[in-house]
Amino acid sequence: MTKTLAINAGSSTLKWKLFSMPDESVIASGLVDRLNLPGSIFTVKRPDGDKYQVTQDNIDYRLAAAMVLSHLKEAGIVKHLHEITGIGHRVVAGGEIFSDSAVVTDETLKQIHSLAQYAPLHNPIEAQYIEIFQQLLPNAKQVAVFDTSLYTNMPKINALYPIPYEYYEKYGARKYGAHGTSHRYVANRTAELLGKPLADLKLITLHLGSGSSISAFDHGKVIDTSMGFTPLAGVMMGTRSGDIDASLVTFLAEKLNISMQEITDILNHKSGLLGISELSPDQRDLEDAEETNPKAKLALDMFANRVVRYIGTYVAELNGLDALVFTAGSGENGIAMRQKIADQLSYFGIQIDTEKNQVRGKERTISPDGAPVDVLVVPTNEELMIARDVQRLTK
Repeated sequence: MTKTLAINAGSSTLKWKLFSMPDESVIASGLVDRLNLPGSIFTVKRPDGDKYQVTQDNIDYRLAAAMVLSHLKEAGIVKHLHEITGIGHRVVAGGEIFSDSAVVTDETLKQIHSLAQYAPLHNPIEAQYIEIFQQLLPNAKQVAVFDTSLYTNMPKINALYPIPYEYYEKYGARKYGAHGTSHRYVANRTAELLGKPLADLKLITLHLGSGSSISAFDHGKVIDTSMGFTPLAGVMMGTRSGDIDASLVTFLAEKLNISMQEITDILNHKSGLLGISELSPDQRDLEDAEETNPKAKLALDMFANRVVRYIGTYVAELNGLDALVFTAGSGENGIAMRQKIADQLSYFGIQIDTEKNQVRGKERTISPDGAPVDVLVVPTNEELMIARDVQRLTK
Protein backbone atom coordinates (compact mmCIF):
# COMPACT_ATOMS: atom_id res chain seq x y z
CA MET A 1 0.00 0.00 0.00
CA THR A 2 1.21 3.52 -0.82
CA LYS A 3 -0.13 6.98 -0.06
CA THR A 4 -0.81 9.51 -2.80
CA LEU A 5 -1.61 13.19 -2.35
CA ALA A 6 -3.90 14.78 -4.96
CA ILE A 7 -3.51 18.56 -5.24
CA ASN A 8 -6.13 20.78 -6.87
CA ALA A 9 -4.79 24.32 -6.54
CA GLY A 10 -6.36 27.63 -7.49
CA SER A 11 -5.43 31.26 -7.00
CA SER A 12 -7.34 31.52 -3.72
CA THR A 13 -7.79 27.90 -2.65
CA LEU A 14 -5.82 24.69 -2.17
CA LYS A 15 -7.97 21.55 -2.24
CA TRP A 16 -6.35 18.20 -1.51
CA LYS A 17 -7.08 14.53 -0.78
CA LEU A 18 -4.78 11.85 0.60
CA PHE A 19 -5.48 8.40 -0.84
CA SER A 20 -4.35 4.93 0.10
CA MET A 21 -3.42 3.24 -3.17
CA PRO A 22 -4.21 1.06 -4.96
CA ASP A 23 -7.39 0.49 -2.89
CA GLU A 24 -8.35 4.16 -3.52
CA SER A 25 -9.67 4.80 -0.03
CA VAL A 26 -9.60 8.41 1.19
CA ILE A 27 -7.47 8.83 4.31
CA ALA A 28 -8.07 12.57 4.71
CA SER A 29 -9.03 15.62 2.69
CA GLY A 30 -8.91 19.32 3.15
CA LEU A 31 -9.18 22.86 1.90
CA VAL A 32 -7.17 26.00 2.48
CA ASP A 33 -9.49 28.88 1.56
CA ARG A 34 -8.93 32.64 1.20
CA LEU A 35 -5.22 32.28 0.47
CA ASN A 36 -3.19 35.50 0.79
CA LEU A 37 -6.15 37.24 2.46
CA PRO A 38 -7.08 38.12 6.04
CA GLY A 39 -8.98 35.25 7.65
CA SER A 40 -7.48 32.38 5.65
CA ILE A 41 -9.22 29.13 6.64
CA PHE A 42 -7.39 25.80 6.97
CA THR A 43 -9.70 22.75 7.14
CA VAL A 44 -9.00 19.01 7.35
CA LYS A 45 -11.65 16.26 7.24
CA ARG A 46 -11.40 12.57 8.07
CA PRO A 47 -13.69 9.91 6.58
CA ASP A 48 -15.14 9.26 10.07
CA GLY A 49 -16.46 12.83 10.13
CA ASP A 50 -13.73 14.23 12.37
CA LYS A 51 -12.95 17.82 11.36
CA TYR A 52 -10.16 20.23 12.21
CA GLN A 53 -10.30 23.92 11.33
CA VAL A 54 -8.16 26.95 12.09
CA THR A 55 -8.25 30.54 10.87
CA GLN A 56 -5.03 32.44 10.24
CA ASP A 57 -4.35 35.63 8.34
CA ASN A 58 -2.60 35.66 4.97
CA ILE A 59 -1.70 32.02 4.47
CA ASP A 60 0.39 31.97 1.28
CA TYR A 61 1.03 29.08 -1.10
CA ARG A 62 4.18 27.82 0.61
CA LEU A 63 2.66 28.01 4.09
CA ALA A 64 -0.52 26.28 2.91
CA ALA A 65 1.46 23.30 1.58
CA ALA A 66 3.60 23.16 4.71
CA MET A 67 0.52 23.27 6.95
CA VAL A 68 -1.05 20.35 5.08
CA LEU A 69 2.02 18.16 5.57
CA SER A 70 2.57 19.26 9.17
CA HIS A 71 -1.01 18.48 10.13
CA LEU A 72 -0.92 15.05 8.47
CA LYS A 73 2.03 14.13 10.69
CA GLU A 74 1.00 15.91 13.89
CA ALA A 75 -2.51 14.44 13.77
CA GLY A 76 -1.11 10.95 13.24
CA ILE A 77 -2.72 10.61 9.82
CA VAL A 78 0.73 9.53 8.63
CA LYS A 79 3.56 8.44 10.91
CA HIS A 80 6.26 9.68 8.57
CA LEU A 81 5.96 12.03 5.60
CA HIS A 82 8.00 9.66 3.43
CA GLU A 83 4.93 7.39 3.44
CA ILE A 84 3.59 9.79 0.78
CA THR A 85 5.28 8.41 -2.31
CA GLY A 86 3.31 10.22 -5.00
CA ILE A 87 1.82 13.67 -5.54
CA GLY A 88 -0.54 14.50 -8.38
CA HIS A 89 -1.23 18.08 -9.45
CA ARG A 90 -4.14 19.34 -11.51
CA VAL A 91 -2.70 21.62 -14.21
CA VAL A 92 -5.13 23.51 -16.44
CA ALA A 93 -3.22 24.00 -19.70
CA GLY A 94 -1.15 21.31 -21.38
CA GLY A 95 -1.44 22.72 -24.90
CA GLU A 96 -0.66 20.23 -27.64
CA ILE A 97 2.46 19.12 -25.78
CA PHE A 98 0.68 16.87 -23.29
CA SER A 99 -1.85 14.38 -24.62
CA ASP A 100 -1.66 12.51 -21.30
CA SER A 101 -0.70 13.17 -17.72
CA ALA A 102 3.07 13.27 -17.23
CA VAL A 103 5.67 12.55 -14.56
CA VAL A 104 7.21 15.88 -13.54
CA THR A 105 10.79 16.45 -14.68
CA ASP A 106 12.76 19.68 -15.06
CA GLU A 107 11.68 19.74 -18.69
CA THR A 108 8.01 19.13 -17.81
CA LEU A 109 8.10 22.02 -15.37
CA LYS A 110 9.60 24.34 -17.98
CA GLN A 111 6.86 23.37 -20.41
CA ILE A 112 4.12 24.05 -17.82
CA HIS A 113 5.59 27.52 -17.32
CA SER A 114 5.80 28.06 -21.10
CA LEU A 115 2.09 27.22 -21.46
CA ALA A 116 1.06 29.95 -19.00
CA GLN A 117 -0.17 32.13 -21.88
CA TYR A 118 -3.06 29.66 -22.33
CA ALA A 119 -4.01 29.75 -18.63
CA PRO A 120 -2.36 32.80 -17.04
CA LEU A 121 -4.44 32.57 -13.86
CA HIS A 122 -3.69 28.87 -13.30
CA ASN A 123 -0.49 27.42 -14.76
CA PRO A 124 1.96 29.70 -12.90
CA ILE A 125 0.33 28.89 -9.56
CA GLU A 126 0.20 25.16 -10.29
CA ALA A 127 3.85 25.19 -11.34
CA GLN A 128 4.69 27.00 -8.11
CA TYR A 129 3.01 24.29 -6.03
CA ILE A 130 4.96 21.62 -7.89
CA GLU A 131 8.18 23.43 -6.98
CA ILE A 132 7.07 23.84 -3.34
CA PHE A 133 6.26 20.15 -2.93
CA GLN A 134 9.55 19.20 -4.63
CA GLN A 135 11.28 21.00 -1.78
CA LEU A 136 9.00 19.73 0.99
CA LEU A 137 8.84 16.10 -0.20
CA PRO A 138 11.89 15.63 -2.45
CA ASN A 139 11.58 11.83 -2.61
CA ALA A 140 7.94 11.75 -3.72
CA LYS A 141 7.28 11.32 -7.43
CA GLN A 142 5.14 14.08 -8.86
CA VAL A 143 2.69 13.87 -11.75
CA ALA A 144 1.00 16.70 -13.65
CA VAL A 145 -2.58 15.91 -14.69
CA PHE A 146 -3.74 18.28 -17.42
CA ASP A 147 -7.31 19.51 -17.87
CA THR A 148 -6.69 19.80 -21.60
CA SER A 149 -5.01 16.46 -22.33
CA LEU A 150 -8.33 14.73 -23.01
CA TYR A 151 -8.86 17.03 -26.00
CA THR A 152 -5.35 17.15 -27.48
CA ASN A 153 -6.16 14.61 -30.20
CA MET A 154 -9.73 15.76 -30.81
CA PRO A 155 -10.56 15.69 -34.54
CA LYS A 156 -9.32 18.82 -36.27
CA ILE A 157 -12.76 19.35 -37.79
CA ASN A 158 -13.87 20.35 -34.28
CA ALA A 159 -10.59 21.45 -32.71
CA LEU A 160 -9.78 24.20 -35.23
CA TYR A 161 -11.43 27.56 -35.76
CA PRO A 162 -12.34 28.70 -39.29
CA ILE A 163 -9.62 31.37 -39.29
CA PRO A 164 -6.35 31.38 -41.30
CA TYR A 165 -4.68 28.02 -40.73
CA GLU A 166 -1.32 29.67 -40.12
CA TYR A 167 -2.65 31.08 -36.82
CA TYR A 168 -2.98 27.52 -35.60
CA GLU A 169 0.46 26.58 -36.90
CA LYS A 170 2.24 29.68 -35.54
CA TYR A 171 0.33 30.51 -32.39
CA GLY A 172 -1.59 27.39 -31.39
CA ALA A 173 -4.96 29.05 -31.97
CA ARG A 174 -7.35 26.12 -31.48
CA LYS A 175 -9.92 24.70 -29.08
CA TYR A 176 -8.22 23.28 -25.97
CA GLY A 177 -11.24 22.61 -23.78
CA ALA A 178 -11.24 22.31 -20.01
CA HIS A 179 -12.58 20.13 -17.17
CA GLY A 180 -11.02 17.17 -18.96
CA THR A 181 -10.15 15.34 -15.74
CA SER A 182 -13.78 15.53 -14.64
CA HIS A 183 -15.18 14.44 -18.01
CA ARG A 184 -12.70 11.56 -18.16
CA TYR A 185 -13.69 10.28 -14.71
CA VAL A 186 -17.42 10.62 -15.36
CA ALA A 187 -17.29 8.90 -18.75
CA ASN A 188 -15.38 5.92 -17.36
CA ARG A 189 -17.61 5.68 -14.29
CA THR A 190 -20.73 5.81 -16.46
CA ALA A 191 -19.47 2.88 -18.52
CA GLU A 192 -18.93 0.93 -15.28
CA LEU A 193 -22.45 1.73 -14.06
CA LEU A 194 -23.95 0.68 -17.39
CA GLY A 195 -21.89 -2.51 -17.41
CA LYS A 196 -20.48 -1.80 -20.85
CA PRO A 197 -17.02 -0.90 -22.20
CA LEU A 198 -16.62 2.82 -22.83
CA ALA A 199 -15.48 1.85 -26.32
CA ASP A 200 -19.02 0.62 -27.04
CA LEU A 201 -20.83 3.81 -26.00
CA LYS A 202 -21.87 7.19 -27.33
CA LEU A 203 -21.97 9.59 -24.37
CA ILE A 204 -22.54 13.25 -23.67
CA THR A 205 -21.19 14.41 -20.31
CA LEU A 206 -22.50 17.63 -18.78
CA HIS A 207 -20.15 19.29 -16.26
CA LEU A 208 -22.55 21.99 -15.03
CA GLY A 209 -21.46 24.32 -12.27
CA SER A 210 -20.09 27.81 -11.82
CA GLY A 211 -17.98 26.89 -14.84
CA SER A 212 -19.77 24.60 -17.27
CA SER A 213 -18.63 22.44 -20.16
CA ILE A 214 -20.08 19.67 -22.31
CA SER A 215 -18.15 16.87 -24.01
CA ALA A 216 -19.11 14.23 -26.56
CA PHE A 217 -17.56 10.74 -26.45
CA ASP A 218 -17.79 8.47 -29.48
CA HIS A 219 -16.79 4.92 -28.57
CA GLY A 220 -14.25 6.03 -26.00
CA LYS A 221 -12.82 9.01 -27.85
CA VAL A 222 -13.70 12.65 -27.33
CA ILE A 223 -14.88 14.18 -30.60
CA ASP A 224 -15.99 17.62 -29.38
CA THR A 225 -16.22 19.87 -26.33
CA SER A 226 -17.90 23.19 -25.61
CA MET A 227 -15.08 25.21 -24.05
CA GLY A 228 -12.63 26.62 -26.55
CA PHE A 229 -9.26 28.37 -26.67
CA THR A 230 -10.06 29.39 -23.09
CA PRO A 231 -12.78 28.38 -20.60
CA LEU A 232 -14.74 31.52 -21.61
CA ALA A 233 -16.30 29.80 -24.62
CA GLY A 234 -19.21 27.37 -24.74
CA VAL A 235 -22.42 27.47 -22.73
CA MET A 236 -23.50 30.35 -20.53
CA MET A 237 -22.03 29.98 -17.02
CA GLY A 238 -22.18 31.57 -13.57
CA THR A 239 -20.25 34.71 -14.51
CA ARG A 240 -18.94 33.82 -18.01
CA SER A 241 -20.83 34.72 -21.14
CA GLY A 242 -20.08 31.59 -23.13
CA ASP A 243 -20.29 31.91 -26.93
CA ILE A 244 -20.93 35.39 -28.32
CA ASP A 245 -20.38 37.17 -31.65
CA ALA A 246 -16.73 38.29 -31.69
CA SER A 247 -17.75 41.61 -33.29
CA LEU A 248 -19.75 42.41 -30.16
CA VAL A 249 -16.47 42.61 -28.25
CA THR A 250 -15.05 45.46 -30.36
CA PHE A 251 -18.48 47.14 -30.52
CA LEU A 252 -18.79 47.26 -26.74
CA ALA A 253 -15.17 48.29 -26.25
CA GLU A 254 -15.81 51.32 -28.45
CA LYS A 255 -19.19 52.16 -26.90
CA LEU A 256 -17.88 51.84 -23.33
CA ASN A 257 -14.52 53.39 -24.20
CA ILE A 258 -12.64 50.61 -22.43
CA SER A 259 -9.80 48.25 -23.36
CA MET A 260 -10.10 44.77 -24.80
CA GLN A 261 -8.77 43.39 -21.53
CA GLU A 262 -11.52 45.17 -19.61
CA ILE A 263 -14.13 43.69 -21.96
CA THR A 264 -12.61 40.24 -21.46
CA ASP A 265 -12.86 40.73 -17.69
CA ILE A 266 -16.55 41.64 -18.04
CA LEU A 267 -17.20 38.55 -20.15
CA ASN A 268 -15.41 36.36 -17.59
CA HIS A 269 -16.57 37.87 -14.31
CA LYS A 270 -19.73 39.96 -14.80
CA SER A 271 -21.70 38.06 -17.42
CA GLY A 272 -23.58 34.75 -17.57
CA LEU A 273 -26.23 34.11 -14.94
CA LEU A 274 -25.00 37.09 -12.94
CA GLY A 275 -25.08 39.46 -15.89
CA ILE A 276 -28.60 38.54 -17.02
CA SER A 277 -30.21 38.21 -13.58
CA GLU A 278 -28.34 41.17 -12.05
CA LEU A 279 -28.80 39.17 -8.86
CA SER A 280 -26.46 36.18 -8.48
CA PRO A 281 -24.28 33.70 -10.39
CA ASP A 282 -25.69 30.87 -8.24
CA GLN A 283 -28.58 28.88 -9.71
CA ARG A 284 -29.94 28.19 -6.23
CA ASP A 285 -30.41 31.91 -5.58
CA LEU A 286 -32.10 32.34 -8.95
CA GLU A 287 -34.46 29.39 -8.40
CA ASP A 288 -35.50 30.91 -5.08
CA ALA A 289 -36.29 34.19 -6.85
CA GLU A 290 -37.61 33.15 -10.26
CA GLU A 291 -41.32 33.26 -9.39
CA THR A 292 -41.14 36.97 -8.57
CA ASN A 293 -38.04 38.07 -10.50
CA PRO A 294 -38.38 37.88 -14.32
CA LYS A 295 -34.63 38.37 -14.85
CA ALA A 296 -33.82 35.44 -12.57
CA LYS A 297 -36.18 33.23 -14.56
CA LEU A 298 -34.76 34.51 -17.85
CA ALA A 299 -31.21 33.69 -16.74
CA LEU A 300 -32.18 30.10 -15.83
CA ASP A 301 -34.10 29.64 -19.08
CA MET A 302 -31.15 30.97 -21.09
CA PHE A 303 -28.75 28.61 -19.33
CA ALA A 304 -30.96 25.59 -20.07
CA ASN A 305 -31.39 26.77 -23.66
CA ARG A 306 -27.62 26.96 -24.26
CA VAL A 307 -27.07 23.51 -22.77
CA VAL A 308 -29.87 22.05 -24.91
CA ARG A 309 -28.32 23.57 -28.04
CA TYR A 310 -25.00 21.85 -27.40
CA ILE A 311 -26.65 18.53 -26.60
CA GLY A 312 -28.62 18.68 -29.85
CA THR A 313 -25.46 19.48 -31.80
CA TYR A 314 -23.55 16.59 -30.22
CA VAL A 315 -26.36 14.07 -30.73
CA ALA A 316 -26.17 14.95 -34.42
CA GLU A 317 -22.35 14.68 -34.45
CA LEU A 318 -22.50 11.32 -32.67
CA ASN A 319 -25.35 10.15 -34.91
CA GLY A 320 -27.16 8.82 -31.86
CA LEU A 321 -26.78 8.65 -28.11
CA ASP A 322 -26.56 5.92 -25.48
CA ALA A 323 -26.33 8.04 -22.33
CA LEU A 324 -26.53 11.61 -21.09
CA VAL A 325 -24.66 12.27 -17.84
CA PHE A 326 -25.01 15.15 -15.36
CA THR A 327 -22.13 16.06 -13.04
CA ALA A 328 -20.58 18.92 -11.01
CA GLY A 329 -22.43 21.35 -8.73
CA SER A 330 -25.58 22.07 -10.70
CA GLY A 331 -25.49 18.80 -12.60
CA GLU A 332 -25.31 16.74 -9.41
CA ASN A 333 -27.72 18.83 -7.32
CA GLY A 334 -29.92 20.83 -9.69
CA ILE A 335 -33.12 18.81 -9.72
CA ALA A 336 -35.14 21.54 -11.42
CA MET A 337 -32.44 22.38 -13.94
CA ARG A 338 -31.99 18.73 -14.97
CA GLN A 339 -35.75 18.51 -15.57
CA LYS A 340 -35.79 21.80 -17.48
CA ILE A 341 -33.03 20.56 -19.80
CA ALA A 342 -34.53 17.11 -20.37
CA ASP A 343 -38.00 18.47 -21.10
CA GLN A 344 -36.62 20.07 -24.27
CA LEU A 345 -34.92 16.89 -25.50
CA SER A 346 -37.73 14.34 -25.68
CA TYR A 347 -37.38 14.21 -29.48
CA PHE A 348 -34.05 12.43 -28.96
CA GLY A 349 -35.53 9.89 -26.57
CA ILE A 350 -34.10 11.73 -23.55
CA GLN A 351 -36.49 11.49 -20.63
CA ILE A 352 -36.30 11.92 -16.86
CA ASP A 353 -38.39 10.05 -14.28
CA THR A 354 -39.61 12.76 -11.89
CA GLU A 355 -39.36 10.53 -8.84
CA LYS A 356 -35.88 9.18 -9.68
CA ASN A 357 -34.72 12.74 -10.32
CA GLN A 358 -35.15 13.62 -6.62
CA VAL A 359 -31.48 13.07 -5.91
CA ARG A 360 -28.57 15.33 -4.98
CA GLY A 361 -24.92 14.36 -5.15
CA LYS A 362 -25.43 10.60 -5.52
CA GLU A 363 -24.99 8.17 -8.38
CA ARG A 364 -28.31 7.26 -9.93
CA THR A 365 -29.98 6.53 -13.25
CA ILE A 366 -32.81 9.06 -13.49
CA SER A 367 -34.37 8.01 -16.80
CA PRO A 368 -37.45 5.74 -16.86
CA ASP A 369 -36.91 1.99 -17.10
CA GLY A 370 -36.53 0.98 -20.74
CA ALA A 371 -35.90 4.53 -22.00
CA PRO A 372 -33.96 4.66 -25.29
CA VAL A 373 -31.30 6.91 -23.71
CA ASP A 374 -29.93 6.36 -20.21
CA VAL A 375 -29.79 9.58 -18.20
CA LEU A 376 -27.56 9.47 -15.13
CA VAL A 377 -26.27 11.60 -12.29
CA VAL A 378 -22.61 10.76 -11.63
CA PRO A 379 -20.75 12.91 -9.06
CA THR A 380 -17.34 13.86 -10.37
CA ASN A 381 -14.13 12.92 -8.55
CA GLU A 382 -11.19 14.75 -10.09
CA GLU A 383 -8.92 14.00 -7.14
CA LEU A 384 -9.42 10.25 -7.56
CA MET A 385 -8.62 10.56 -11.26
CA ILE A 386 -5.43 12.42 -10.31
CA ALA A 387 -4.45 9.70 -7.82
CA ARG A 388 -5.09 7.00 -10.42
CA ASP A 389 -2.82 8.77 -12.89
CA VAL A 390 -0.07 8.97 -10.28
CA GLN A 391 -0.45 5.23 -9.66
CA ARG A 392 -0.46 4.45 -13.38
CA LEU A 393 2.57 6.54 -14.29
CA THR A 394 4.83 5.90 -11.27
CA LYS A 395 4.20 2.21 -10.55
